[in-house]
Amino acid sequence: MSRKALPRRSKGKQRRLAPDDRRQEFVAKATEFFSEHGFAGGTRALARRLGVTQPLLYRYFPSKDELIREVYRTVYLDPLDTGWEQLLADRSKPLCDRLQEFYRAYTDVIFTRKWLRIYLYSGLKGLDINRRYVAVVRDKILMRIVRECRYEAGLPAQGRLTASEIELAWVFHSGIFYYGVRKYIYEAPVLDDKERMIRDAIAAFLAGYQKVFARPSATAPRMRVGAAE
Repeated sequence: MSRKALPRRSKGKQRRLAPDDRRQEFVAKATEFFSEHGFAGGTRALARRLGVTQPLLYRYFPSKDELIREVYRTVYLDPLDTGWEQLLADRSKPLCDRLQEFYRAYTDVIFTRKWLRIYLYSGLKGLDINRRYVAVVRDKILMRIVRECRYEAGLPAQGRLTASEIELAWVFHSGIFYYGVRKYIYEAPVLDDKERMIRDAIAAFLAGYQKVFARPSATAPRMRVGAAE
């Protein structure tokens, strides 16, 4: 007695995504691709990594540059739009506390292998990502920090900031940034207590600013540089 052949089960089709969801998926996978391989690869290799055809990729991103710009926006700009500037400007709290809270949140975002590798790759490639991001950090973070340093030191907070003040802020900020590079890129030994590292860096920066830039005055308030709890 012959057995009746069973109907072959068709393979399940890939779930169809809405255009916005598909676009977000492409950006997420492209972020991983760029963090591993840099920006030298073409869109054909990128499409293979995404598991789609090159024409489909072009329907969502007409050029690789446009895709890179979208990666930049989602990875670098969107996380900055979280009220950090308002936090730094909140003078109801001591400046050392504000800086501790800010850098705790900021490093939670940037201290990943993916974020740091894309940033370093883009710098080596000479892309605009670094230049634009550096400008955002300078204008929205460091200039605000310097103005708050001026306020607590009894200096005109709205006066013209000097190049030396901004440079000192860069040295402070870059030291914290490089902690992440050493840990996640070089995989070198670092202080395990990130909170302590940030707290010590803040105390050194505020004390240094006070010593270098604050005018001696009996009426000018001294910066509070004690450890933030």
